[in-house]
Amino acid sequence: MSRILNALAAAVFAIAGVQSAMAQSGSATAGEVSPMNEPDVVGMWVTGNGVIRLELLPGGRYDEARGERKSAYTGRYAIRGSSLHFVDDSGFTATGTIVDGVLSVGGHSFRKE
Repeated sequence: MSRILNALAAAVFAIAGVQSAMAQSGSATAGEVSPMNEPDVVGMWVTGNGVIRLELLPGGRYDEARGERKSAYTGRYAIRGSSLHFVDDSGFTATGTIVDGVLSVGGHSFRKE
């Protein structure tokens, strides 16, 4: 059952990623966060203390290292307008935003390396 739910979640996020790429094409007004696309988010994001390293990969996968533990969490992400939606391979979900070059997700702040 868990495999089926994880596969379904992955399919939903893959579809959402395609839809977000086709979404709004207008510019943001003052006070709004601009819609993002894959080049805006792909890369290595690191917390200020360097303990958490979140690599957002092309194609909607991510790999998160914590301290000395490589690939502590892996999963999929989808871009929806100005938000990133994460689904861990275990089923955990989180939502993040990027404002002024800072990715905020799960109570953590990351900067792109």
